[in-house]
This record gives sequence, C-alpha cells and structure tokens, in this order.
Amino acid sequence: MLETFETVAKAVADPSRVRILKLLEGGELCVCQITTVLDLATATVSKHLAALKTAGLLQQRRDGKWAYYRLAERELNAYALPFLGLLGGLLRDDPTVTEDRRVLAMVNAVPLQVLCDQGRAALGPNVQAAETTLCCGRSS
Repeated sequence: MLETFETVAKAVADPSRVRILKLLEGGELCVCQITTVLDLATATVSKHLAALKTAGLLQQRRDGKWAYYRLAERELNAYALPFLGLLGGLLRDDPTVTEDRRVLAMVNAVPLQVLCDQGRAALGPNVQAAETTLCCGRSS
C-alpha cells in the first residue's frame, strides 16, 4: 500500500505535472496542446504524462496519430482520485495556473493539425508579448 501511495505522491510532486493536471481539469487534451501550453519539449511532456498515467491519475485514448489525456474517472490506484479531489480545490489563483489557462484558450482556438505542426508559433506574437511582461515584471 505504501508503494502505491508513493507512486501518486511522487507524480504530483513535480510542478510541471501539477500544471498538466490543472490543465486537464477543463477536459481532455491532445499531447500537442499540453506541450504548447507548457512550452516544453514533446519528449519531456510525454515523460510527465507517462508518470501521471502510471500513478493512475490520467487515462489515455488514441485517435489516429494523436494521443489524448484526461483526468482519471475510475479508480486505477486507491490514492489517485483522492489526490485529484484535493488538487481540484487548490491553486485557483496561482499566476502560473492562470497563465496556463489563458494560453490554453488560445491553443483551443487553433486547429489541432496546425498546432501539432507549428507548436507555439501557431499562437502568434500575443503569447510572447504576455510572457515578456510576466517575465520582466512589467504590467501592460
């Protein structure tokens, strides 16, 4: 039992994985959508998704060349759903989570094929301008 708990606890101990879980609270996403929001390499995001799936926090489905992930809806690990329940009520006002949601809204407006081909470049200059403002501490 302790090993099962530890698997989930380690999976949610990484900030990028928490960001993924918060993104998926809004529903199922394709790997390229997650990759674009987080602005991480596909291989890195895939490793995070694999760890979350192994912990029983995510479920996956494939549709052609795309892989889609969603929060677990059934108990694959006795501790996964309680962790998801706890996380659901947390970080609502976190600046990183808020920015991820803003970028996700832009990502959702881009056709999936375009997004998968172009990545973050498909979002245009609006994303870079906002990130520069956040990074440099200036507000617009």
